[in-house]
Amino acid sequence: MNTVLFAEQFLNGFQLGIILFLMAAGLTLVFGIMDMVNLAHGSLYMIGAFFGATFALWTGSFILGVILMIPAMLLTGIVIEMVALRTLYARDHLDQVLATFGLILFFNELTRIIWGPEGLTVPLPAFLNGSVVLAFDIDYPVFRLTIIGIGIAVALGLWLLVARTRIGMLIRAGASNRTMAGALGVNIPLLFTLVFGIGAVLAGLAGLIFAPIQTVFVGMGEDVLILAFVVIVIGGIGSIRGAFIAAILTGLIDTMGRAFLDDLLLVFLPPNAAESAGPALSSMLIYVLMAAILFFRPQGLFPPKGG
Repeated sequence: MNTVLFAEQFLNGFQLGIILFLMAAGLTLVFGIMDMVNLAHGSLYMIGAFFGATFALWTGSFILGVILMIPAMLLTGIVIEMVALRTLYARDHLDQVLATFGLILFFNELTRIIWGPEGLTVPLPAFLNGSVVLAFDIDYPVFRLTIIGIGIAVALGLWLLVARTRIGMLIRAGASNRTMAGALGVNIPLLFTLVFGIGAVLAGLAGLIFAPIQTVFVGMGEDVLILAFVVIVIGGIGSIRGAFIAAILTGLIDTMGRAFLDDLLLVFLPPNAAESAGPALSSMLIYVLMAAILFFRPQGLFPPKGG
């Protein structure tokens, strides 16, 4: 096996895992703390990409686009939570699924009306547009390395927020027993609004930093939402550590499977059969992993009590 190709695909898988973590982190906070099944989380991914792309094109700076996207998505998340989701907390999960699926349709059409059906392309600044030579003579894009760095920094920041701050203590208390926390004076509605706003920012950041790799388009968050749900099931609902490890694992399995499973199948199958079976099996691998985790550890690899 080509060492350079293997290392490049490994880094690509790690970078995909970082994108999935940013998406899954907000989703697992909302699901684990608020007990809210939010199918519209993928719409936040899309809206953040459109906001950031618009700000970047207006200002001529991708960095300013990222900076301006953060308060815009925080405000968007707060408004969505207060207007559309707050009344759903007391409802069962089926009602939440139906309501948030309706939000997907609403936001797709609203985005199409505002930005049009063509989508947007986000140009990268010159200092992020090149590549660097790593070990084994790997020529790897600077921007993809930047994504990895951003994801690691966000993961560390989230862990510090949840585990080492007063706000994190209140979040953990609300997740553990919201009735008791409310009786002790914790403003549960405000806490939930804050958590949802943080989740919206993380989803928007994931959409924006992936935007230069692909075109920003209507409905772009729907496929990644499925992977994000797989990640939080594998890692443990409500666990930041679990979301990070499961996201990296999912990204690596998906990328490495698509890159090398065909060659592996050639050992057992004729070329035509290997070429047709490889893509199908590679797309199934993460779901096979999820099924195995659910069978042996129904609470996920790292349930929130442990992380």
